[in-house]
Amino acid sequence: MMIAAHDQLAVYLGIAAFLLAAGIYGLIRRRTFIGMLIAGELIFSAAALNVMALNRFTSPDPSVGQIFVLFIMGLAAAEVAIGLSIIIAVYRNYRSIHSKEVSELEG
Repeated sequence: MMIAAHDQLAVYLGIAAFLLAAGIYGLIRRRTFIGMLIAGELIFSAAALNVMALNRFTSPDPSVGQIFVLFIMGLAAAEVAIGLSIIIAVYRNYRSIHSKEVSELEG
């Protein structure tokens, strides 16, 4: 009897590893702050997928993983709100969102 792909933990962990690798690659290679913010969201998505997959296959209580994922989603929303406000403030001062052009931060 064959096991379906959605019933294997390794499939979810593989997808999460791909999301993590794409997020890290995006943080390293992107030159704009918006691209870095999106890459950070990919990393948060990988963490949420890991928590849900491990919760589904190893935990006797499914609500624990769901609560952790809701917490991760709240952190991601706060990161986006704070990150976009910082990006808007940097753009107002430097007229650019490229990270290489923002070399000096003044108080």
